[in-house]
Amino acid sequence: MRRLLLLRHAKAEPAHAGQDDHDRALTERGRTDAAAMARYLADQGYVPARILCSTSLRTVETIEPLLKATPAPVEYCAALYLAPPGRLVALAQDAADDDKALMLVGHNPGLEQCAALLAREAVKPKEQHRLDILEEKFPTAALAVLDFALTDWKDLSPGTGKLVDFVRPRDL
Repeated sequence: MRRLLLLRHAKAEPAHAGQDDHDRALTERGRTDAAAMARYLADQGYVPARILCSTSLRTVETIEPLLKATPAPVEYCAALYLAPPGRLVALAQDAADDDKALMLVGHNPGLEQCAALLAREAVKPKEQHRLDILEEKFPTAALAVLDFALTDWKDLSPGTGKLVDFVRPRDL
């Protein structure tokens, strides 16, 4: 089994004239939400074996509280910055097979589209409810957790992931 955790960066400052989007920092609410999500991940036992994180300032700041609670190695990956869903899937497919749980930390709309692409048709009402919420909106600091019946990441394909959790900061 493989687990993919998709974490969107927390709330960032609005872009200012002349400011590079890549350099936007978290707001106070963003820092609070990132810390709450780190606690939720720990409480649920969602411990990634590896974290791939966009190189943007807001994603780097989002995972800071998480790094205090997990020994997972982090790879800062420029390819994750504003990545479309196909690139996110390809990055997961290239993961080491020793990494049973992989976390991607990035941006919308790519993360939302990736989660929707990988999620299977819901089997139970709870799973359908999570999928409905995910498809409605994937807000800042939201987390989607998908499980796959795979032995190798390279076999990751659309419509095969069980959406075991979808949580937003307001749910915490």
